[in-house]
Amino acid sequence: MKFSELNLNESLLEALSYMNFVDATPIQEQAIPIILENRDLIACAQTGTGKTGAFVLPTLNQLIGKTDTHIDTLIIVPTRELAVQIEQQIQGLSYFISVGSKAIYGGGDSKDWTLQKEALTQGTDIIVATPGKLLSHLKLGYVNFKHVKRLILDEADRMLDMGFIDDLKTIISYLPKERQTLMFSATMPPNISQLAKRIMKNPAEIALSISKPAEGVDQKVYLAFDEQKTNVLIHLLNERKNYDSIIVFTSAKAKVSEIVRALNRSGFKAKGMSSNLEQERREEVLRGFRSKRIRILVATDVMSRGIDIKEINMVINFDVPHDAEDYVHRVGRTARANTKGEAVTLVNPKDMHKFAKIERLIGSSITKNQPPEEIGEGPEWRESKPRPKNKRRRYNNKNKRRNFKKKGEGHKGNQQKGK
Repeated sequence: MKFSELNLNESLLEALSYMNFVDATPIQEQAIPIILENRDLIACAQTGTGKTGAFVLPTLNQLIGKTDTHIDTLIIVPTRELAVQIEQQIQGLSYFISVGSKAIYGGGDSKDWTLQKEALTQGTDIIVATPGKLLSHLKLGYVNFKHVKRLILDEADRMLDMGFIDDLKTIISYLPKERQTLMFSATMPPNISQLAKRIMKNPAEIALSISKPAEGVDQKVYLAFDEQKTNVLIHLLNERKNYDSIIVFTSAKAKVSEIVRALNRSGFKAKGMSSNLEQERREEVLRGFRSKRIRILVATDVMSRGIDIKEINMVINFDVPHDAEDYVHRVGRTARANTKGEAVTLVNPKDMHKFAKIERLIGSSITKNQPPEEIGEGPEWRESKPRPKNKRRRYNNKNKRRNFKKKGEGHKGNQQKGK
């Protein structure tokens, strides 16, 4: 379906045309009409499907012609990167209409705090905020949310994973009960459903392609011992010198700088990205990666959700993510908007059972490769979780204790019987 068929204002359609957006994605096609009807909505769709546009476009449409300065829409997101990205998208799409917005997030200086306070006290049409920083402002008593008409929770499951559930409940207590509430999430675990029941009224529900990587992703696995992983990574990068945008994911912040140093020593231009970096430095690295000045970005899962960087050629999982769902989000960084991409995961023996869970989640088996011959033979594929070497000994000792106890009890019982 084309955007021109979605009953959007001509000014918005002009902005979309200027940005070369013609066809709506499935989530946009289904969500926009519901939001324009002022209904509550729970939308479940994987990363890279156009969720941001699905709520930003109808929100902007509803704000056209607004004359007051009150805060109309509150968008809450899990990370500052996502807050910045959404606010930039709002600015781009509102070029032909008069709508103001402000991103509220931590990591800045006193000047940033002052600008945020101004937006929250003097008013702006849309506030995009992370929970912690917004709560800091709310507790000081000067924020007025009495006129908020829309609450949007983006990456709701991620916010709950990060422990923001209590912050969200507190923030929502400051909002009018009569409002439109939209919840966008990649997955729908029970705690999300419970939160939705508490804060929404008869919401419409949309669920698209949950837990499936995009069809354009070519997925591979290399079975490698930990000491082989860096060499396999360097081999992969040497084979793909024509790729100008690659993300290497690791689950541990401590590994980021270690991998970056190894790549730099091998002649690859790589930078690291984790929550350890100051906000200004993170934004600088992100700009470099977007502009292709930085070819390889090594990152933790802070980059796996919500960050919209187009034309990423390849995602490499240096290690298997802790949660199977996070694999989908990592892999979703490539092959966005119906393009092609490549995803390679390095799997050591202890992570094989975790990767087997991923395969069950996505409903397909991924080809397992051995490392290149010059690196040496890798481990054999085994789906089951490896037993600790001393497990059988513990089991036998436990049985011995149990048998000893039974004998003792029986002996004692016989003594009592004989009395």
